[in-house]
Amino acid sequence: MADLPTNTKAMSTALARSAGRKGGLRQLMRQPLFWLPVAVLAVLLAFAIAPAPFAALFGNGDPRSCSLANSSGLPSAGHPFGFDLQGCDIWANSVHGAQASITVGVLATAISLAIAILLGTIAGLYGGVADWLISRLTEVFLGFPFLLAAIVVLNSLGDRSVLTVSLVLGVFGWPTMARLVRTSVRAIRTSEYVLAARTMGLGQLRIITRYVLPNALTPVIVLATIAIGAVIVAESSLTYLGIGLQPPAISWGLQIAAGSRVFQTAPHIIMLPSLMLALTVLSVIGLGESLRTAFDPRRQQ
Repeated sequence: MADLPTNTKAMSTALARSAGRKGGLRQLMRQPLFWLPVAVLAVLLAFAIAPAPFAALFGNGDPRSCSLANSSGLPSAGHPFGFDLQGCDIWANSVHGAQASITVGVLATAISLAIAILLGTIAGLYGGVADWLISRLTEVFLGFPFLLAAIVVLNSLGDRSVLTVSLVLGVFGWPTMARLVRTSVRAIRTSEYVLAARTMGLGQLRIITRYVLPNALTPVIVLATIAIGAVIVAESSLTYLGIGLQPPAISWGLQIAAGSRVFQTAPHIIMLPSLMLALTVLSVIGLGESLRTAFDPRRQQ
């Protein structure tokens, strides 16, 4: 019976955290600045998931249906954004380009997040030698500039597909998130509800999945959301430099790289892919900021 007050207090603390998250979610749903980036991202995700019907809205939606006779052509009937250097419809290419660019952003961030959760949880929960080794490994990866490390690895690879670029960016993008997971887990592992769960005899795996991770991952998910935008920019930058995706892939980075060579004579070529890239990154960052504001623990006290 002596443990009853402790367990009751621990349960109250856990319920308070849960109520705080629900309150943050309700606050989030009432924010117009949350729904605006969500609406933009919903359209862009629709482009990425099923590009064909959207690409065909104004005419021939085949991005590979090209004619050099239309090279750098200005907007015309059925082609409201004109043609690129190869005479391909810019609208169709930009819609199909969303698939590669957004896939790289989401997949690379998911890889980074998985590595960060695994290593950060081990370091934060067990401490000691495991914490020291993972901390040193994190410092090694942080010692390499993100883009420079990606350039070195990708430049040595023959095949630079969506999967390859995502793996490379994901492998070099986890250290900051891992540190955040470690810090959150260290703060939670000594909380009353975790200690109460151990007193009740719950297994380590159940404690981690039921009590530790649900309470530790909120700030990490917010950071991962913002990181998607950074990864999309990184992919476009690498592709622009000729180190990222390669033809026959279709991406915004490839379109901007091709159009930049004739920007002075045909600036319309890069306008649409640049606009879609900017909208995606700004919307992802805006969504992440809305999540950060809504789930900030200082606002839930």
